[in-house]
This record gives sequence, structure tokens and C-alpha cells, in this order.
Amino acid sequence: MPVLKDSGFSGRIEWLGHVPAGSSLRAMAVEELALGFDGIDGGRHAGTNRGSCTRVRNLYPRGTEIRNVRQLAVLAAEELEVISAEMGLPLLDPALLGDNVVLRGIPDFTHVPPSSRLQSATGTTLTIDMENRPCVLPGREIEVEDPGHGAAFKPAAEGRRGITAWVERPGKLAIGDQLTLFVPDQRAWRP
Repeated sequence: MPVLKDSGFSGRIEWLGHVPAGSSLRAMAVEELALGFDGIDGGRHAGTNRGSCTRVRNLYPRGTEIRNVRQLAVLAAEELEVISAEMGLPLLDPALLGDNVVLRGIPDFTHVPPSSRLQSATGTTLTIDMENRPCVLPGREIEVEDPGHGAAFKPAAEGRRGITAWVERPGKLAIGDQLTLFVPDQRAWRP
């Protein structure tokens, strides 16, 4: 019996970005991403393993080697539009946020269940780790382009920053591709 079921929702890729390894989180817009088991070759978050960060500080000392389930950042276009409006900007460039994929069509995207899958028609598959909580780093990039707006990012993005994901099945993603959402077939946790 399958453990993942088709949610009935899919999202169309509207934007793709490559964040090169280095100190900046600014992405370069691209038409296509080639994904391997390590994520995006030469990407800031590429690798099978990574050093732990503040997101898991209650589990590990910073820098502890752990599995890399944060290879990609995926954001819903609908949520990006709300963030932009709350910041008083007509349009917020996803390149400033360090995102890799912006898609349209999956409601309440930031809160899809962890371990859900996004799969393209060719079989390229991303496994959703969890909600991508907003931080101050994108605000710094926004401030360079739109002075006076950077500090507004973190509160505006709360609960709508998208998700982090890792590559379960390598392949390519291109602008215009549809990603189907598969969710775990289980009831919600009720402790």
C-alpha cells in the first residue's frame, strides 16, 4: 500500500534560482536546474551532509555534521505576493531571498506536511523537510535594493516563507514544469 497519496494539487514553476557557494545568499535567475543527490552542483546548500545550524541547535552543537535536508528553498508565488504587499513593495525579487524554486498553485504551501514530495512529470522528486523560517539575511539583501524595506521582511514572511527540501530523485526542473504534491497518508499527530 502506498504511503504517499496524490494531494490533488500541483504547482507550476514560475522562477528558478541558483545560489552559488560563497558568502552571499543572492540567487541568479536561471531557466533550468540540474539536480543531483547532492542538490545543485556548486550551490550554497549543496552536499549530502552539512554542518548543523541554528535551526537544530536544541539537538546538536553548531557545526555538527548532519544529513543535508536543506538543499533547496521552495516558495509559493502566492505567499511571495503577500510578503511583498505587507512590506510595501510592488514585487519582491526571489533572488534576494536565496530561493531556488518559486511555484504557483498549491494553497497554504508553507504548511504542507513534512516528508511530502513534489514530483515533476519526468520523475524529478523533492522531499519536503519542513517550513523555512524567515531570518534576517534576506532583509540585508532587500535593504541593498530597496532601502528602508529590509527590516520588514522577517515579520512579513512569518508563516509564509516556504519550505526547505532535498533531492530524492535527481533530474532537471525548468520554468513551466508542473510539480505534483504527494502527502503522507496518515492522520495528524494528536499527543
